[in-house]
Amino acid sequence: QVQLVESGGGLVQAGGSLRLSCAASGRTFSSYAMGWFRQAPGKEREFVAAISRSGDSTTYADSVKGRFAISRDNAKDTLYLQMNSLKPEDTATYRCAASSLGIAPTTRAYYVYWGQGTQVTVSS
Repeated sequence: QVQLVESGGGLVQAGGSLRLSCAASGRTFSSYAMGWFRQAPGKEREFVAAISRSGDSTTYADSVKGRFAISRDNAKDTLYLQMNSLKPEDTATYRCAASSLGIAPTTRAYYVYWGQGTQVTVSS
């Protein structure tokens, strides 16, 4: 069992930045690939970014590529999402998730543990 707790969300103006964190506890954090997903009201949950167990492989949704950066610190059992050049369409609840796969999956079905989420609101 892995418990995930997100933090760092908030209200920011378009063009601004936020850094999300996801603190993990329970089983060994480094055993899991990790991902970020987001869901806006009335929309499906969508993939944002993922990172492999060791952190040497990352993948991003086209909509955030070049603006967002996913990273992890296995010594601190923490996952991060640095979000720059934020746009109003980035407004959503962001959730981190853990996958037992070694790669960085983009499909939510491969993730077995989920955090509760943190709200990000970008004003225009």
